[in-house]
Amino acid sequence: MTTPDLTTTRTDAVRRYLQDLQARITSAIAALDGTVFLTDVWQKAPGETLQGSGITQILEGGPIFERAGCGFSHVRGPALPPSATQHRPELAGAAFEAMGMSLVFHPRNPYVPTVHMNVRMLVAKGRDGADVCWFGGGMDLTPYYGFEEDAVHFHTTCKTALEPFGSDKYPRFKTWCDEYFYLKHRSEQRGVGGIFFDDFSELGFDASLAMMQSVGDSFLTAYLPLAERRKAMVYGERERAFQLYRRGRYVEFNLVWDRGTHFGLQSGGRTESILLSMPPLVSWSYQNVPEAGTPEADLYTRFLVRKDWV
Repeated sequence: MTTPDLTTTRTDAVRRYLQDLQARITSAIAALDGTVFLTDVWQKAPGETLQGSGITQILEGGPIFERAGCGFSHVRGPALPPSATQHRPELAGAAFEAMGMSLVFHPRNPYVPTVHMNVRMLVAKGRDGADVCWFGGGMDLTPYYGFEEDAVHFHTTCKTALEPFGSDKYPRFKTWCDEYFYLKHRSEQRGVGGIFFDDFSELGFDASLAMMQSVGDSFLTAYLPLAERRKAMVYGERERAFQLYRRGRYVEFNLVWDRGTHFGLQSGGRTESILLSMPPLVSWSYQNVPEAGTPEADLYTRFLVRKDWV
């Protein structure tokens, strides 16, 4: 097969950045939790349709994080899966190269929010033989019990990361995030949002890459203060039961709607790494409607709505 081939210098630079970002984030989370990440370096077997390698890092059973997964992958394939070409039909069936770093952290304490972040680059071989390159990524926050100051801090950090690249980027990517992380089958937001962008190349390669890096570099600033602030809050069986119920929404979104999950599974990716975003424990219950005036009801009415946080 003929695979895309950016200059080695550019490809290596993106790869080094993503692996360094993974190392920085997992080091910070391990220090906070006091638990070491398991590191699994993997390589796709010869003869498989998808070729490539990656580093999956996972922390499970920690005092602060019940499950924290952070993965890097760099793969090549003969044909883009449908999930990657729904907005670029002219690239249907094109050979591709993709690399990215993604994470999902599921805290133990219900007052600490779950968080997701990913940054990625994808290159496809156009019909004219030229490489078509774009970037994607973002981060979003999913609380179980809402705190306005946490949502404001998270969104302020996202806005600050994007400001050097144009005043339009934060409002545009914030709206994109609200629209993307939406459970259509429940008419419900997944959380308080953040930023999301995909198929992005409008600033040219260097500036688009710099924007992606700015988003990745801002993650610890956006999330660590929230985990530090909430990790010692006292909770009981009621809060834990509500957390496990709300985690069910996370599973539903990732399996039903998430393009990244679909891309990985459709392209023949490594299943264990693709599904590292799943929480370790989750529950569903029939017609679970919180009583009015409770903190659980407050999550739905004040936080799982589209609003301007900054």
